[in-house]
Amino acid sequence: MDILTGSFFMYLKMIMGTLKTELIQMWPDLIQKSKDGGVDVIETYVFWNLHEPVRGQYNFEGRGDLVGFVKAVAAAGLYVHLRIGPYACAEWNYGGFPLWLHFIPGVKFRTDNEPFKEEMKRFTAKIVDLMKQENLYASQGGPIILSQIENEYGNVDIHYGPAGKSYINWAASMATSLDTGVPWVMCKQVNAPDPIINACNGFYCDQFTPNSNNKPKMWTENYSGWFLAFGGVVPYRPVEDLAFAVARFFHRGGTFQNYYMYHGGTNFGRTTGGPFISTSYDYDAPIDEYGIIRQPKWGHLKDLHKAIKLCEEALIATDPTISSPGPNLETAVYKTGAVCAAFLANTGTTDSTVTFNGNSYQLPGWSVSILPDCRSVILNTAKINSVSMTSSFTTEFLKEVGSLESSSLRWSWISEPVGISKADAFSKYGLHEQINTTADRSDYLWYSLSIVDEDNAGAQPVLHIKSLGHALHAFINGKLAGSGTGKSGRAKVKVDIPITLVAGKNTIDLLSLTVGLQNYGAFYDRVGAGITGPVILKGLKNGSTVDLSSQQWTYQVGLQGEDLGLSSGSVGQWNSQSTLPTNQPLTWYKTKFVAPSGSNPVAIDFTGMGKGEAWVNGQSIGRYWPTYIASKSGCTNSCNYRGSYSSSKCLKNCGKPSQTLYHVPRSWLRSDSNILVLFEENGGDPTKISFTTKQTESVCSHVSESHPPPIDSWNSDTESGRNIGPVLSLDCPYPNQVISSIKFASFGTPHGTCGNFNQGRCNSNKALPIVQKACIGSSSCNIGVSVNTFGNPCQGVTKSLAVEAACT
Repeated sequence: MDILTGSFFMYLKMIMGTLKTELIQMWPDLIQKSKDGGVDVIETYVFWNLHEPVRGQYNFEGRGDLVGFVKAVAAAGLYVHLRIGPYACAEWNYGGFPLWLHFIPGVKFRTDNEPFKEEMKRFTAKIVDLMKQENLYASQGGPIILSQIENEYGNVDIHYGPAGKSYINWAASMATSLDTGVPWVMCKQVNAPDPIINACNGFYCDQFTPNSNNKPKMWTENYSGWFLAFGGVVPYRPVEDLAFAVARFFHRGGTFQNYYMYHGGTNFGRTTGGPFISTSYDYDAPIDEYGIIRQPKWGHLKDLHKAIKLCEEALIATDPTISSPGPNLETAVYKTGAVCAAFLANTGTTDSTVTFNGNSYQLPGWSVSILPDCRSVILNTAKINSVSMTSSFTTEFLKEVGSLESSSLRWSWISEPVGISKADAFSKYGLHEQINTTADRSDYLWYSLSIVDEDNAGAQPVLHIKSLGHALHAFINGKLAGSGTGKSGRAKVKVDIPITLVAGKNTIDLLSLTVGLQNYGAFYDRVGAGITGPVILKGLKNGSTVDLSSQQWTYQVGLQGEDLGLSSGSVGQWNSQSTLPTNQPLTWYKTKFVAPSGSNPVAIDFTGMGKGEAWVNGQSIGRYWPTYIASKSGCTNSCNYRGSYSSSKCLKNCGKPSQTLYHVPRSWLRSDSNILVLFEENGGDPTKISFTTKQTESVCSHVSESHPPPIDSWNSDTESGRNIGPVLSLDCPYPNQVISSIKFASFGTPHGTCGNFNQGRCNSNKALPIVQKACIGSSSCNIGVSVNTFGNPCQGVTKSLAVEAACT
């Protein structure tokens, strides 16, 4: 079909954002906040391993309710881009593929392989049919306007040779044969065959060109930040740079732009991939992990979306005329008849001036100015004119919850046996790869071996172990002797552990564990895990070395506690009659707690624990690992948004745990008694953990006299737009809140950031009472920023208004 005609192309012109699908109770609020931020389309992956965990057995319930999610988006008046894949990547376990796929005879992933193609077609058709049955495609009057097949295959297709090219052609043909009535896209696939639209992913896509003049310029993933790995520092992306990238894309003819992520959320359970991807998937997104708007990113992008939409009539009518009036300067004009819109860009890192249409415009370095009428600047991407917010976690909570800390008698425990404890254990010669052995039914695999050696009693040899990853613990005669851990990008583990042998029988128990399976790369399904060896005893009394690798090992998949269902807290012989064991490996802990009151988001602070997994009322909140400390280097106190961004440019949290706070959805909590269960792998003290709620401390805004007027006041009447000055706006973040106090207000030359504003030498004494009168008792307020309101405390100086308010 010709997608460049009719109203459908209008949909492609809209801004969109990605939601990594969350718990169903959170969907309406997340979707509404996305809509309020100017998003028109919600993009979501379809995770094959979530929806078909067992071959032929489907899950579309709860958070797997794909139809319900699409309908929730439609109910909010938004559209959907359904990224079926079914390969997703997404830092998701195994890239979204189910493990049973790996065991189909003769299967080879993502190539011209009949067993794989048969399964991929079956699942893709299943999803398409499910959507068709509910009339959810736009061709049926529904909200789905786009679907995606495959995902970033162009990054790896060279490794698959000719079979990769034929596979892509097959995937395109298979998808279009399903007759959805809406276009299909392939991201990062320069050779996407017609009619599939090839799209761009990256931090910048303004220079991207589709592989046909008949295809629109589309951006499937504009990274709002970057993901966090256990052991890694926290990356973030300045909103000025993100806005610059968006404006540049539309400046140069872009038609459809998506944020990855607009809301990242939480990787509950064992859904993280990588390996070593953290449980938090916050991604520095405009809506944070807990569903709270992140300012000023959300607000500035909202203003940007409004500014671009004011240009829409011109954008959809014609292609831009692009010219360069000077070094690092570029103008783009969309003009048809009396309709005109322009973008003025400074791609250098220093401020500059551009003359356009006979007028002079100041352009900060690394910024774009948007002129919906080709005359008036309605927004510059480097000038933030939106509310900012500071929020933090508070460690104060109800006494009922505080009792967790005050008394170890509130805890009960069960020790996980070291080594083989289950009836389904089995023996094999040699060391076997973990994923093929466990099929990812558990993170854990025991390797056990007994040796009898009278000659080396009292010897202290070294146990040399090599593993494909991701971590391991070695026990000698039931006692922990040593451990080893890989890290993101280098999962393999090699350790030399001094041990002591006793006379007679010695038992070596090796616990190998995964931290999310590989999710990216050519042939990533062939990347194994586990202790594949060699395992060698070195430095025996006679100086000899013994290779244990080929001997008969006994294997146990998973933990005894997993089979017993200890994570529910409702089964098992829990011990609470003696001293609580702390800092002991392989220990299950259980306690009851009363949820923090109110409606603010809840998290558990796992400071004091080592590594493990946690469950609240039987629901897994994911892997915790607060002892994995980030590198001490690479962070800076501030990050200059000017210049090209990369995932290693703006970093924070150096020298600290990668993640200490773990999201507990309110919908998982009961008002009275709740059960918390931990499996502690390394050793920790559960009496040190605490519950905390995320509360907004302050809402702030800082607006200059030189800012453009508020976008909502702009219209095609340029004079009208010019007569309205800048306005400072404050909005409380939660329903039923009002502004209770003004913590800071200064008109003049205030400086600092939200939560740390300070008066400058120039200051109007009228600012505080005026702001208090306008705002206290209201959920939102607007104040004109001008000397007409506050007087003129200093002549010849550009002044601004900075306000910090508290909402209750």
